[in-house]
Amino acid sequence: MSDSTQPDARQLMELALDVMRQSQPEQRADGKATPRVGAVIWRAGEVPVSACRGELREGDHAEYTLIERKLRDAPLRGAVLFCTLEPCAPGARQAPKLSCAERIVRARIKEVWVGIEDPDPTVDRRGIRYLQANGVEVHLFDRDLQRRIREENTPFLEQAMARAEAWEDDATAPAERLSELESELSAVELDDLSSRALDRYRTAANIDEDQAAFTRRLLRLGLLCKAATGRTVPTGFGFLLFGGEPRTALAHAGVLGTIHFDDGREEVRNFDGPQVFAPEEVMAWLRARLPDPIDRSGAEHVHLLDPFYEMVREAVVNAIIHRDYGIAGAKCQIGVTPDCVTVMSPGLPVEPVTLEQMQALDAPMLSRNPVLHYVFSQMKLAEERGLGLKSLRLQASRAQLPPPRYRWQPPYLVLTIYRSAEALARELAGAHVMDELNVAATASWRVVASRDSIRTRELVASTGFDERKAQRALKALQEAGLLRSTGSGPATRYAVPDGATYGRADVRQQT
Repeated sequence: MSDSTQPDARQLMELALDVMRQSQPEQRADGKATPRVGAVIWRAGEVPVSACRGELREGDHAEYTLIERKLRDAPLRGAVLFCTLEPCAPGARQAPKLSCAERIVRARIKEVWVGIEDPDPTVDRRGIRYLQANGVEVHLFDRDLQRRIREENTPFLEQAMARAEAWEDDATAPAERLSELESELSAVELDDLSSRALDRYRTAANIDEDQAAFTRRLLRLGLLCKAATGRTVPTGFGFLLFGGEPRTALAHAGVLGTIHFDDGREEVRNFDGPQVFAPEEVMAWLRARLPDPIDRSGAEHVHLLDPFYEMVREAVVNAIIHRDYGIAGAKCQIGVTPDCVTVMSPGLPVEPVTLEQMQALDAPMLSRNPVLHYVFSQMKLAEERGLGLKSLRLQASRAQLPPPRYRWQPPYLVLTIYRSAEALARELAGAHVMDELNVAATASWRVVASRDSIRTRELVASTGFDERKAQRALKALQEAGLLRSTGSGPATRYAVPDGATYGRADVRQQT
């Protein structure tokens, strides 16, 4: 027995991964790869009980094996479940079988830790949503463990993404809806879709099939649906992505752009056509208007521009994919000033992802609108899973720029991409702070601003300063409010304050 009254979440997550590796492969006639899944139930004062997929009978889900076979007569009220794959949701299994999410709710399990989403767009996040809707507290595994789960389930994940079919070959609409945009829109017909946008999707996703098969694919994805009259019509998501004029039925669709030039001029542009085109249209617009977006000189421009624009593209894609379309009065916006690019997306991060995790650029991977995410990933415009946060950090490092930063400005999640280290300094400490720094502190700031944190000896290695000069520079940056320190002695680290402690940038909104 265990004396603990609280679970050690990290230890139990790792145990679930260990159990996952014992999953029994299934020999399916249709050649489908089945996932490797591990599950662990923790109860106060009891030894954790685990199960893997197929442990007692081929094909049985790990959660079913735990709840209905190993612990059938055990009281599970208040228990905590750790499972490496999102529990299947109502409608994902052929009747009369109950889904794992329904079994969890019926067992009165109070808390569930989920490794990764089931990536199939007709299942994605619905198990999590069902649990949350029924009072179950849901958390996500740590990002590094999520990565390991994905690596060890590559065949299943690749097939699921490619098939775009439900787990049990059930092509009916899922019972658990994530958004009103999964339903049909009134007065919208198939002819209202842009053939150019659909062709772009087919080409980018390498879809080589006749029109009938392509239509069935769009039905399975939830981009089309059957109306009450029996006609095939676009769903809200289908019209958003491929509609010739999405805002005729979805007034809050599209991306609004504003450039504030340093001479006081402004230029606005609305990207309100098919949203599959919006990211590249934004990029083309900015490249034409901002030929020199980073404050650098000489040949460095050649290799620093591309990662800067990659950050912008990633941010726009994320805004379209992950925004809360239930906030009908708000629109995605991109604003450009001489200092920064801000991308505004309506809605807080989808639970259980937190704002603090977003600000650390280390949030667990979870999609708010899986259908949109799936289409953009097929078109090579988004990572298959997650928020592209790793890419944002990497591209900022390549461009020798500060990492982008999130903040919450109701009702928007705002991502700021800085065009120089000086721009971040002006935001953190005021417009004249760089003028007040000496040469050594200025050079040190340009090094530190592009990193999460730095030690004195690392600054010495990067700048060639001796240790005393580096320490004086770091002290000057602390006094200016640009750095905070943690630790003591040689282990002291200096870091730019996190996103929760700043946010004075002027983000003007266009409505």
